[in-house]
Parts: sequence; C-alpha cells; structure tokens
Amino acid sequence: MASLQRTRSAVRFISRAISGNSRAPFTRQGQKRFLCSSNKSNSRLAFVSSEHDEIYKRSINDPSTFWREQASSRLQWIKPFTKVMDCDMNIGQHRWFMDGQLNVSENCLDRHVEKNPDSVAFIWEKDEPGTHETLTYRELLKMTCQIANMLKKHGVKKGDRVCIYLPNCPLAAATMLACSRIGAVHSVVFAGFSAEALANRITDAGAEIVFTADQGVRGSKTIQLKRTVDEAVNKCSGVRHVFVMSRTGADVPMGKNDIPLEKAMSQESTECPVEPMNSEDMLFLLYTSGSTGRPKGIQHSQAGYLLYTNLTFQYVFDYKPGDIFSCAADIGWITGHSYVVYGPLSNGATSVLFESIPTYPDPGRYWETVERLKINQFYTAPTAIRLLYKYEDEWVKKYDRSSLRILGTVGEPINAEAWHWYNEVVGESRCTVVDTWWQTETGGIFIAPRPSSDNSAPKPEFATRPFFGVEPVLLDSEGVELRGNNVSGNLCIRGSVPSMARTVYGDHRRFLETYYTAFPGYYFTGDGALRDEDGHYRITGRVDDVINISGHRLGTAEVEDALDNHPDVAESAVVGFPHDIKGEGIYAYVTLKEHATITPENLRLELKELVKKEIGSFAAPELIQVAPGLPKTRSGKIMRRILRKVAANEFEDLGDVSTLAEPSVVEGIVNEHKKIVQ
Repeated sequence: MASLQRTRSAVRFISRAISGNSRAPFTRQGQKRFLCSSNKSNSRLAFVSSEHDEIYKRSINDPSTFWREQASSRLQWIKPFTKVMDCDMNIGQHRWFMDGQLNVSENCLDRHVEKNPDSVAFIWEKDEPGTHETLTYRELLKMTCQIANMLKKHGVKKGDRVCIYLPNCPLAAATMLACSRIGAVHSVVFAGFSAEALANRITDAGAEIVFTADQGVRGSKTIQLKRTVDEAVNKCSGVRHVFVMSRTGADVPMGKNDIPLEKAMSQESTECPVEPMNSEDMLFLLYTSGSTGRPKGIQHSQAGYLLYTNLTFQYVFDYKPGDIFSCAADIGWITGHSYVVYGPLSNGATSVLFESIPTYPDPGRYWETVERLKINQFYTAPTAIRLLYKYEDEWVKKYDRSSLRILGTVGEPINAEAWHWYNEVVGESRCTVVDTWWQTETGGIFIAPRPSSDNSAPKPEFATRPFFGVEPVLLDSEGVELRGNNVSGNLCIRGSVPSMARTVYGDHRRFLETYYTAFPGYYFTGDGALRDEDGHYRITGRVDDVINISGHRLGTAEVEDALDNHPDVAESAVVGFPHDIKGEGIYAYVTLKEHATITPENLRLELKELVKKEIGSFAAPELIQVAPGLPKTRSGKIMRRILRKVAANEFEDLGDVSTLAEPSVVEGIVNEHKKIVQ
C-alpha cells in the first residue's frame, strides 16, 4: 500500500512539475480554458528516472488514472473530458478522453504565444548550404491564422480533407496547424511522390483543396512540384482549388483554379478563432507508402495523439527549455508529423525543419548544421547514418558537436556497426543514443532507451524498453504468449495507448484484418522481436521477412547484421529466392563504403565465411550482389518486393518504381543480377 501511494504521488508530482498549477482555469476571449503550462520545472526529469519502474507499472496496471493525470495536466481543454478510455482490443476500438473538447492548434501555438511570444518555434534549414531562417511562435500563429481564414473563405469546413504537397518548410507546418485550427483534416503527401501516387491519395481522401509550390529544391536538384500536381489533379474529379507557394519564383502555369498562396494569405486577418474539436474527431490522414495495392490511409484523432507525442517528445529526448531539437525527417512522414511539428510545438520547443539531404553540398552537412545552430538533440534514420559512415570520419570531426546530448534513430533497426559509429564518432561516446521503435500506426514512440531507472548505456541494436503505457507481448505462431526472458516471437501490443490509429480511412475491415485478426485481443505490429536476459527488446525485422531454408526459419535481419559487420560493407539487404533443393535460398545485396578496394570475388568469399561464423553454414547466402545502391522509398525504407522479384528473375513485373528516392538504382540492380546468374 505504501508503495502504491508513493507511485501515485510520483505521478502527481510529474503532473504538477509539468504544469505548475495543473488544473487552473483561465479566461481568454470570453472562453474558459483548462490549462497546462508546459515545462516549468527541470527537476522532474531526474525524478522520473529514479521512479521510472514504479510509474511504468502503474501506467500498465491503472492506465485510466495515469492517462487522466497526464491529459489533465499537459493539455489545454476547452471542455474537460468525462471518461478517460473506452477500448476493446478484440475489435480494434480505441476511444480516449470522451466528451472532452480541445483544439490542437491552440495547444501548439496560442498558449505559448501568451507567455513567450518571441521564442523560436521553427528554424528552417533551407537546402542552400549555410542558410537558415527563424520563425517565432508569434509569427507562426499569425501565419497559421491567415491560412485558416483563407481556407474558410474558400469553403473549407470542419471535417473536410486538405492535401498538402509542399517542401519541408514553415508554410507546410503552418498549413497543417491551420487545418487543425478550423477542424479540417490534413493529408500530407511527401513532395517527391509521383503524380499517380499523389492522385491516388487525393482521391482516397476525397480532398477538394491541394497545397503545393512552384518547385522544390533538394540537394541542389529542382523538383517540379506544380507540374506533378497538375498531372495528379487531372486524374481527380473533386479538386476545387490548388494553392501555390512560391519557393523558387519559377514561372509555372496557373490554371483558373490555381491561387498564389502568399498573395491569398496577405489578404487575410492574422487572427482566427479556434474550432472546438471532440477528442475523437479526426486530426489527420497519413498514407503508408512503398507497398503494393491501393493507398492505406492511417487515421489519427485529436487529443490522444497530441498527448502522446507531447509526452514522448519531452521524455525520450530529454528536452529542456531552450534546447534546439532537430529531426531530419520530412513532415510528409509520421516522424515529421510527431517529432518535427506536434510533439515539439505542444511543448513550446524549438524545432529544426531540414529541407536538404545529408550529403549536400558534402557529407558534413548534418554536422555543420549542428555546429551552426547549436543543436542539442539530433534524430535521423539508420539509412542516413549508414550512408554517412561510408565517408571519412573527418567529415564529422571537423565540426564542433559539443552541443549534442541526445542522438536518436528512427525508421528501422540500426545495425551494430552504424550504432557504434554514431555513438563514438558523432557523439564522442558522451551522448545518449536512443534507438526508437514505433510505426505510423502507433503515432508515437513505443520502445526506446529513455526514460529509464538504470544508468547502464543503451545497447547497440536494442530499442530497449517500452514507454509509459506500452505493454509489448511476444507471441508464438499459435498466439501463445512467450513469457520470461531470452525469448523471441511476434511483437504485439496488449492494451490500448492514446496515440494508436483509429482505423484505415474508409476501410475499417482492412484495418481489423491487418492489425487485429492474426492475434485476437492484441495489436499485431507485423514485426518480430526478441527479449534478452535483461528484459530489453530488439526488433528483428518484419515477420514476413523470413526465409525458410531446408526447414530452418531465418530472419533476414540476422543475416544482414552479419554482413554489415564486414569493414567494407555500408549496407545490405537480404531476400529469399526459389531454390530447387532448399525451397528457398538466400540472395544478398550489399553496397560498399566509399573507399573500399576489395574485389567482388574476394568480398563474396569473405562475406560467406563471415555469415557461416556468426550464424552457421546454412545461413550463408547463395548469391551475393555488389549493388550500386538499394531501392528505397522517400522515407528511407528498402522496398524489398523489388529485390525479391529481381532475385526470382521476374524483371517484367517490378511494379511502380516512381515513388523510390532513386528509381535509376533498379536498372543497375537488374543488370548486375543478370551478370551473376549468367
């Protein structure tokens, strides 16, 4: 009883420390609000670490009380909620903070403008080397209100869908916030997808308004955004208006329904009242990419998503007032939604919008930016890390990185070699590396090394431990829970978390079949994981990335980890291919580091021996291709279906490759494959 009381006191302490006066009402424009002021105390961070285990247990055993306290203290409510949760994992039902009303834009902007109007909301690190622009919370609120008023003038109402196809810039974020301010639903599409991919997303969402720019720039390359939108809109029957931002000033064709964005904004007031939104109203749609079949619109709601991104942003990244946080993701991905826009802004933080690529104008771009902007937390994908460690360490060491405290990774498991390079070279072995696991469907970080109660260093290749409220479960193929440590199985989640996706837009049956049918009563992540002797989690890859070799089921991630340990290998991808004797054989694609001199023949011999040593002879790849690159989506994930088809000699049916970051890579892979199998 004493322990339980102590834990309750601890959670109340968090709430008070975060909010100051957690439930104090205040009057603004004649309306009562229930306010949480953010970030008044730093002592709570050390306190949370010391009490982590007890707080985590309570978040699992008494989720209603835990999340009530967090929602009441961290968010500003227009109308307080009456019931915390109504969830049923058997039918994929997630309903949180019922009867409550708030506005996401107000939580991200207005409450901070009232206290610190001139604090910096965004630093826009533009594509042009050495350039950046800052935008204060006051300026961002004015911009947001102008866009919101412009949308209302053109007939956009609560519940309408708005498609955003813009560069990674403040206007894009302001458009997201403007939609949330008036209750419209935004659907951000990464400004690099093809016209066909964009049209599919516009049509599925039923969007009548599209935002784009004349052109985009990335790595000095010009991207014809307006041209792409014109092609897409010609395939869609319902688009009424296209707002066009001027990014480069290029002279682009403007049709009768095209409207210059900045000119339209300039005619609008810089004040716009917020629309009260129910907790479970839709906030945004985000379409998964890189897979076959029609787009899958993941639907997220208001309060639960905002609360969870707010909480995880602060604690996973050890954010303190005055820090400069940089997430290198584009806002077209869930990482950009949660940890460029909503998580940072709801905490009153300063967030960096990175428009360029990590190798422009040279491989030191990230680290020059860290030095110039004095970045404290840096969050990027393992794909980018592996790309950069192909180059000489001098590209890192020539820049001052003493401001860094936290180094984060996101998007896929990071191999040990890349982790050590990130930790030792970039972080000088003094920064905490947080390898985070989560998904578009979870909305926010589910497993990460922070916060924690132990002081041990994070483990390479381990996402480590679940965040508050998240209960991972490992199940075997029959759905039986694997208890204890030193086990591996299908990674599922028991119990609801506020940020989880509510449905697939327009297709709830697909939502249930994808995530809740395989293992009834659980959310099935689609990933495999192992839990080690310390109870820490390592993601082993998608469970469908399993090769059955003569009856041995082998995860592709295991083989890739072994291949990546070779000093000349920058990155690898392993797939299965039809084998007359074994059923499946292993086909490995590897890319080399910049200065590798080893011959392909010697490399193949050494890699086979390395896999035999680390896993066993049965796991040695039958075929190894030294590839010119790997086919990746714009978010950096490897499109394995293409690699599987190449390995199976199915060259005529590779599907749409226009959504790849570098479509030309596919032709090189096919040509190399033909040489190998001749």
